[in-house]
Amino acid sequence: MNAPLIDPFARAITYLRVSVTDRCDFRCTYCMAENMSFLPKKELLTLEELDRMCSTFVGLGVRKLRITGGEPLVRRDIMTFFRSMSRHLDSGALEELTLTTNGSQLARFAGDLADAGVRRVNISLDTLDEDKFARVTRWGRLPQVLKGIDAAQAAGLRVKINAVALKGFNEDELQRLTEWCAERDMDMTWIEVMPMGDMGETDRIGQFWSVEDVRAQLAQHYTVTDIPERTGGPARYVKLEETGQKIGFITPLSHNFCESCNRVRITCTGEIYMCLGQEDRADLRAALRNHPEDDAALEQAIRAAIALKPKGHDFDYSRQTVAGQVSRHMSHTGG
Repeated sequence: MNAPLIDPFARAITYLRVSVTDRCDFRCTYCMAENMSFLPKKELLTLEELDRMCSTFVGLGVRKLRITGGEPLVRRDIMTFFRSMSRHLDSGALEELTLTTNGSQLARFAGDLADAGVRRVNISLDTLDEDKFARVTRWGRLPQVLKGIDAAQAAGLRVKINAVALKGFNEDELQRLTEWCAERDMDMTWIEVMPMGDMGETDRIGQFWSVEDVRAQLAQHYTVTDIPERTGGPARYVKLEETGQKIGFITPLSHNFCESCNRVRITCTGEIYMCLGQEDRADLRAALRNHPEDDAALEQAIRAAIALKPKGHDFDYSRQTVAGQVSRHMSHTGG
């Protein structure tokens, strides 16, 4: 097989996150502007191109593939892509095919995802308060998401809840969210808000709630034990002894996780971002489209991009300024 992808800091790249669309049926305040301008369809990779792109990465040693957006399940005919990718699970070349979703479409697609070999999903949910949910998502409806979670669990999918830690918004729901997840046998990850996109009037410094503080508050109610488990992503995990559940913390701001980074991101337009917190990127779409019958040029472009992967990012709120801010919206790169 082809030589594996190794970056300049001797990190093997085994995890690929792919955005299949920049569109979403929500407008979360920390992710997107309320009135977004979306990309023309011709700029997006087709489902066939996404298949070819991902398959090339699998051939180069990627073992975990996470599909993101925007909201990936609003992409027309997206299940065609998931069913196609399942062949790599069947062959053993790919260990895991999964996705991050807002849950709005899971009532429709959970069964089909399970049939395609998806075994777990991450669902973004920052609050269990219906009014607050409508406020933070702008367009979202909490009952629709809760039905999606029900459908996912009924289909046998393992569900993990991702919550963005937002100061003054969901601090008071920490224990409620924890207990709710425990009752449903769901693990949970808390994520620090990231300085990405045109912030407009949004006060990102004011939103920032360190997950170190989240952990400290959990320790007031539970016995918190560090565990060494890693799932291939950036989260560090603890176990709550009283509930038995696993709680993850993603801390790009208070403590970055760059030393063990094994992942890259592909946008829906075929750009590769070697680091979420840097602007450096490379175009893979040209190699894909200019050589439709030969993957050699695409493989060469991928290797050239990996050779430029930086050691780490520069996100930093410690000086009460938004240092390391990147201009693109999270929905463009993929969550």
